[in-house]
Amino acid sequence: MMDASHLDERGLEDRLSEPADATRDMLARTPGDVVVLGAGGKMGPTLAMMVKKAAPGKTVYAVSRFGDKALRDRIAEQGVAIVEADLLEESMYAGLPEAPNVLFLAGMKFGATGNQPLTWAMNAYVPALVAGRYRASRIAALSTGNVYPFVDPRTGGASETDAPAPVGEYAQSCLARERVFQYFSGRFGTPVTLIRLNYANEPRYGILVDLTRKILNDEPIDVTMGSVNLIWQADANNVVIRSLEIAAAPPAILNLTGSATLSVRDLAMRIGRLLGKKPRFVSQEAPTALLSNASRCVERFGPPPTGLDEMIGAVATWVAAGKRVLNKPTK
Repeated sequence: MMDASHLDERGLEDRLSEPADATRDMLARTPGDVVVLGAGGKMGPTLAMMVKKAAPGKTVYAVSRFGDKALRDRIAEQGVAIVEADLLEESMYAGLPEAPNVLFLAGMKFGATGNQPLTWAMNAYVPALVAGRYRASRIAALSTGNVYPFVDPRTGGASETDAPAPVGEYAQSCLARERVFQYFSGRFGTPVTLIRLNYANEPRYGILVDLTRKILNDEPIDVTMGSVNLIWQADANNVVIRSLEIAAAPPAILNLTGSATLSVRDLAMRIGRLLGKKPRFVSQEAPTALLSNASRCVERFGPPPTGLDEMIGAVATWVAAGKRVLNKPTK
């Protein structure tokens, strides 16, 4: 298992931003610079760093408000060009850099309850502004598996051909994001890939962090949502970048996650054994869960190289060492 307890944040980000050979090869045959919109979030920093490492001759622009100035500086140290902009402000778009390759990561994520207007603005209005500004570019846009209906865990998860059936306003706003990109792709012929991700993990956030913290704090774990898919953030970043190659009009849709359907109860027990603590559970597993089938992604890009034991080891040792987490629970 990977022991992350000896790493600081720079060291961790260096690990998470190491590109695969296939990513280097893809960017080498891809002309033009790259813009990363929403580069100050959970995945954006290491994704922007990864693009720069994989293609040092390209200009990589990281666009965000960058409320965390230390994070902004760490990104800049890697040779990434910083562009401070609020993507909710329409007046900012004329000043955004030109680039034929756009990675769109902006949006309100989990925990949006109580601020639904902002959630809809970020997840539906901002995509319209981006799609208009970058109509002549290729766009890989991060979406979520939350647009799918809940399914029986024995089915292997929802596939890209299944009809969306989002539950709740967060998921509905994410489907709105997809529909906006689909509309502008049809209107302008913009090649787009819509990436339905669930769930990325690294030592500072994700389902494994949430479970580890609950076990360490002796808090009960609700297993009503009894099954999940997981993928290591570095593996997800590599696929997000490479998905530019499959962008199409109308947009290509890609489920991005691990291949296995994992039991939340089993995950907690495995983490607990590593920590020497026994998890406490409440409720019982529901008959359905939010799951995605990643077979199309695996066929196109290969299986995620980071195994579950390595993910659990990295997360558990980081959190148990008292290192910083992002306090953005997956819920």
